[in-house]
Amino acid sequence: MKNKIEKEFPTTQNDRRRFLKLSGAALVGTGLFFMTGCSDDDEVMTLETPPDQFDLGGGNLGILNYAYALEQLEAAFYTKVIQGSYYAGAPSREKTLFKDLYNHEVIHRDFFKTAISAAVDQSMVLPDLEFDFSSVDFSSRDAVLGISQVLEDTGVRAYNGAGQLIDVSNAAGQTYLLLAGKIVSVEARHASAIRDLINPGSMDFAGDDILIGLGGTAPAFDQAAAPKTVLNEVIATGFLKTEFTAFNLPNF
Repeated sequence: MKNKIEKEFPTTQNDRRRFLKLSGAALVGTGLFFMTGCSDDDEVMTLETPPDQFDLGGGNLGILNYAYALEQLEAAFYTKVIQGSYYAGAPSREKTLFKDLYNHEVIHRDFFKTAISAAVDQSMVLPDLEFDFSSVDFSSRDAVLGISQVLEDTGVRAYNGAGQLIDVSNAAGQTYLLLAGKIVSVEARHASAIRDLINPGSMDFAGDDILIGLGGTAPAFDQAAAPKTVLNEVIATGFLKTEFTAFNLPNF
């Protein structure tokens, strides 16, 4: 059965540029799992999940699987970082930071897998995803830091956007929202730490490029992004090899 989903939150050029312009090199996306068959100019998409692909699902389950996918991406990336030559020769302070980032993201990933598996049948849990980081030079400090910044900034925007989509009409949903708040605060700490490594002693740890104003205030609030926007940005990296669909995720 085909579903029609309006593109209320199309990926903008600036959204794509966050992922495509890293350390002066463009990363070309090689696989599509969400906007298949649709251009940025399309107003309405006709979508269906191929029988051999997984769909994240709807409601709170879809949001949890969505977060699980993002945590799998981050955990896989930092696994490659600590296996790379930049990490091997990095100053001890930077080694400690990246080992902490690796540990945190692996814990987040495993937490979501355990939590979702305890709530639903295993067939409804996003499978282990396969990633391709062959475009990343893990011997380059600039490359590792640049992509780390983009991943962490995106994680903050993703959790901020997903939090308001969680159904809190029961105790389980209230717990999910609480845990999302606990995780997004850690993602924000990661982002600030990476930004400070890139430009020590600057204001970039919470730069105006990632903050917005509300009601006419100066920039002082983190951004939020809808799942469609974030998934389009992930597509643009070309990192994801496993295809899946996200037709039933709510938007705000």
